[in-house]
Amino acid sequence: MRNVLLILSALLMLAGGLIAPANATTSAEAQTELPPLFRAEVKRAKQFVDGMIEQGVVVPVPKDPGGGYTHEQHKRNFRAIYQGGQLYRVTGDETYRNYVRDMLLAYADLYPTLGDHPAKANQNVGRLFWQVLNDAMWLVHAVQGYGEIRDTLTEAERTRIDGDVFRPAVKFLSVDSQRTFDRIHNHATWATAGVGMTGYLLGDQDMVDRALLGSDKSGKAGFLRQSELLFSPDGYYTEGPYYQRFALLPFVVFANAIEKNEPDRRIFEFRDGILSKALTTTIQLSYGGYFFPFNDAIRDKSLNTAELYEGVAIAYAQTRDPGLLAIAEFQDRTVLREEGLLLASDLAGGKAKPFDFRSMLLSDGPEGDAGAVAILRHGAGPKHTALVAKNSSQGMGHGHFDKLSWQYYDNGREIVRDYGAARFLNIVAKEGGRYLPENESWAKQSIAHNALVVNEKSHFDGNVKVADTFAPTQLYFSAKPELQISTASIDSAYRKQSVSMLRSLALLNVEGLDAPVAVDVFRARGKGDLQFDLPLHYSGHLMRVGFETQSNVAARPVLGDSNGYQHIWVDAVGQPDADNAFATWLLDGRFYTYRFVPNAGQEVILAESGANDPSFNLRRERIIIQRVQGVDSATFISILEPHGLYDGATEQTIESDSRIASLRYVTQGEYDLVIVETLTGEKTVLAISYDNDSGKAHRANVDGRQVTWTGYAGRIVLAGGGN
Repeated sequence: MRNVLLILSALLMLAGGLIAPANATTSAEAQTELPPLFRAEVKRAKQFVDGMIEQGVVVPVPKDPGGGYTHEQHKRNFRAIYQGGQLYRVTGDETYRNYVRDMLLAYADLYPTLGDHPAKANQNVGRLFWQVLNDAMWLVHAVQGYGEIRDTLTEAERTRIDGDVFRPAVKFLSVDSQRTFDRIHNHATWATAGVGMTGYLLGDQDMVDRALLGSDKSGKAGFLRQSELLFSPDGYYTEGPYYQRFALLPFVVFANAIEKNEPDRRIFEFRDGILSKALTTTIQLSYGGYFFPFNDAIRDKSLNTAELYEGVAIAYAQTRDPGLLAIAEFQDRTVLREEGLLLASDLAGGKAKPFDFRSMLLSDGPEGDAGAVAILRHGAGPKHTALVAKNSSQGMGHGHFDKLSWQYYDNGREIVRDYGAARFLNIVAKEGGRYLPENESWAKQSIAHNALVVNEKSHFDGNVKVADTFAPTQLYFSAKPELQISTASIDSAYRKQSVSMLRSLALLNVEGLDAPVAVDVFRARGKGDLQFDLPLHYSGHLMRVGFETQSNVAARPVLGDSNGYQHIWVDAVGQPDADNAFATWLLDGRFYTYRFVPNAGQEVILAESGANDPSFNLRRERIIIQRVQGVDSATFISILEPHGLYDGATEQTIESDSRIASLRYVTQGEYDLVIVETLTGEKTVLAISYDNDSGKAHRANVDGRQVTWTGYAGRIVLAGGGN
């Protein structure tokens, strides 16, 4: 253990390699005494870099889009430069230093010859890659690897690599690509991080100032301004969890470099510790390790991602939050820097505590006034229940038109789904890994989400510039154990029809049931003869539909011709009444019943995505759509009840039918009252006053009995069950 402490001390003195020479070495014996997580990371890096060394230095002329050979080779190269430098610092083995040096000298031959990438498309074009973003990612990684070996090179080698690789790369990102560099956007975050860290390494204050303050050094752009405008006060990133994860790496690694080179800036205290908040918020925006797939999200992304390995290690070094050790234990990964060794040592020392996944409200917008994301959680562990209300802003160009939408997780699975992005990242056969056309025609459209759609048109008529100027208003949030609830409104999504939307989503403990039910109270008010569609995208196999349906067995008609409707097959339609308005499905051994109070003349459409998809780009996913036509207003009352057990191996089925006898809705003045009655006669009422005065008492009548509650919303159990 003494050797481990000596190694840790030496690495801490190195401060990450960007300000000190790579002169720390560890013997093979000492490496065996490294904490297990760090030792495993050394072994993993060696396997990768040794394999790259065996292949020799390969720096091809760029030609391919994402997923193609040259694209992937340059990605492997920047990983090898980055990890090779780290391995040299950790092991002292000059094989790694020489390989990084030779790789960068090969880039010194190539880089001055490059113009616009030949596979450029609609994105801002790069040099090594088809878009400038990837060039910035290359620089962020390569400059860190170079920092570990630079002081060991000859003057001629340094001059050549500085002058023919890093200085031209900085010029390309910050001067030639100024439009991208000065944006408030994740692409600019990567670019400013790469330029700023290069500036620190080369001792070029001009580079550092441009990175921090924007190309004109006014402070209207640059890294500091991005830190102010891209995160809410709660650390929520405006483009959503997927891009929050992606942008986190340049934010934290550049901040780490700022801290070590200019500690007087106190960068980790900037905006009340916004970068540390952003890291913990990123983790909170997940279930079962996977991020909530808001906006242009690729659903495969989880906490097991390179950005979070870096972020968790750096944040732990700053905060010593023991919950982050539990996340690192879940990831089973860390990074080969002093922060990673500190984390691994404390993890091995038994300092980890469970990360506090909890119900919380995350404001959106730099001032926290552009809507919010509400997370309601019940229970603990990987199979707990979570309801997510997405009441946030548009999220810029990566945003979807899904105001007041929601998702629901239970039993370790996503039950009420969000589609995420239509994209197969880095798969050449799918548009070179770019976003697919169906991302615009389906994934971004309102009907592809659990959001209200009026007249078969998407919110803001699908106009991003308009959508970016408006956001929902978060009216209320409470995480009291027996009734967790979020309410939000928006009246700008359908301005031509003067439609206002008000949605309350809750986890309600129902007397007599083992688990809370999700309650959805949705008011829509407009002008004229309108059509309201409220879709629910769900995961599972349909077991029972309570009402009669007319099924399309010979052919599958398509629901519409635009705004996403052209991608929906209609399987069946029906008109439920109050007694039979439900559907039950099965997923992973658990049953779920979706029950609703039908409006007069309401139709229900059972559907599936995937129509008009000649290239097979879309997933086939099930949808239930509640439809009301020819009205100026509608109120949708729905609940989702988890129940029962199915075990095919033991041929055991328990409570496959709902335990709820009825769902009713009563409105009295401005009050909304939802009454849930179980098969055994217990009645539980969700009462909503819409009055934020927490001390104000409210009264209403339910089944001839007076009920009372205090504040915005209340849970009321009718004693004795019956009337």
